[in-house]
Amino acid sequence: MNSTLQRNVVIVGGGLAGTAAALALSDNGAGTSGNSITVLDRRPTLGGRAYSYEHPALEETIDSQHVVLGCCTNLVYLIEQAGAADSIRWYDELFFLEPNGNRSRLKPGALPAPSHQALSFLRAPMLGLGDKLGIARGLMEFLRGYPASDAESFRTWLQRTRQTDRAIRHFWEPVVIGALNDGFDNCSTRYAGKVFHESFLRSPQAGRLGIPALPLSEWLVPLTDLARSRGVEVRMKSGMTALEQLPGGRWLVGTEGAAFEADSVILAVDFKQTQALLQGLPDGSAAAADFDHFVPAPITTVHLWYDREVVDVDHAVLLDTRIQWMFAKSRIRKWSTYRGTYLELVISASWPELKMSRESILRAALEEVAMFFPAVKSAKLVKSGVLKEARATFSVTPGLDRYRPSQSTQWPGLFLAGDWTRTDWPSTMEGAVRSGRLAAGAVVGNARQFLALELPPTGLMPLLIR
Repeated sequence: MNSTLQRNVVIVGGGLAGTAAALALSDNGAGTSGNSITVLDRRPTLGGRAYSYEHPALEETIDSQHVVLGCCTNLVYLIEQAGAADSIRWYDELFFLEPNGNRSRLKPGALPAPSHQALSFLRAPMLGLGDKLGIARGLMEFLRGYPASDAESFRTWLQRTRQTDRAIRHFWEPVVIGALNDGFDNCSTRYAGKVFHESFLRSPQAGRLGIPALPLSEWLVPLTDLARSRGVEVRMKSGMTALEQLPGGRWLVGTEGAAFEADSVILAVDFKQTQALLQGLPDGSAAAADFDHFVPAPITTVHLWYDREVVDVDHAVLLDTRIQWMFAKSRIRKWSTYRGTYLELVISASWPELKMSRESILRAALEEVAMFFPAVKSAKLVKSGVLKEARATFSVTPGLDRYRPSQSTQWPGLFLAGDWTRTDWPSTMEGAVRSGRLAAGAVVGNARQFLALELPPTGLMPLLIR
């Protein structure tokens, strides 16, 4: 049975977690008598780390490319609710490119799940027969699901399942580092297993790749519009300056220009900010100490504009390089050919690049991209940029689950949201949205009330999943 919101709620943080919480609660009476929902954020637009901005020197809007999978049902549901379903470009195939010119294309075929990609996998030149047998043996471990424990590192798993060096370099590494943004030692098998179970085994629909066809801040504008249309008060450029528990259990939230009393507060900010806020509350030091176990992980993106068409695919995994992904954003956004090509190159787990100059990063990226797309050698590079995000995600290190907090806290009326909370997902947009919807459920006393349904397994998978 659904619970009903009968209180005032302040949500601190307008990223995907906070926005999802606000939209979930707005289904239960925002703007009606005695009920209000207020979102506070220090940025000028909602979206948090899913943002884009106008680069002053380049005179271009840039972002760090985010992607969606078909299994991201809560995020997709929000976008559909906002009437923006056509703002995602969906793809059913993945290209893996080698510097020697080999192209491997993984796509669903006629066989039922979990074998729907088997035919294209067997034909993939990036792997030898022994590599493929080892990968198939490894994927068998994720047929029924993924481990309940996060204690094992993925490196240990690779050794235990006797994966070949080529299989690691051409399959496990690009997928795991691209999805979890860290190396094998800092990724638990639990979350790596989830990636492979959902993306490669569960169903063709679950593994579909969705890419926003707009800059991220523009892509998320419909969510802001939807929240406001439902009576949610959205206050941008309003960072929180004070949090105080009042007598009687209510809360006082202060900003530079206003103060808000609320029955409930959802802190939908990153783990470092949350740690600092909890330390300032009575008995908050012990709870905040768990946050020391979280490790931020960086992503670096290289942005290139050419005067002509230089690629013939919208996206690709680049093997045996520092670059994990290439996104042809001009193709994804359906630019006219006269505008040339806009490429974004993604370097995940980019700790070395944090210490490098932008010129060095750009020089290496240009050399690498030319190995895969020779047409860039004869094209004119019109402009370029490098974006470093030192705290792009958090690492799902082995054993971290015990420190990921639930959405409810020891303080009545205070709740947490963020992809780093206990969501059963790694650091993704889907994890952030799930956390917000779980927090909204905790506010109304029914934790899973607002979660979207998972995509059902297809083919033979209903018989195999535990």
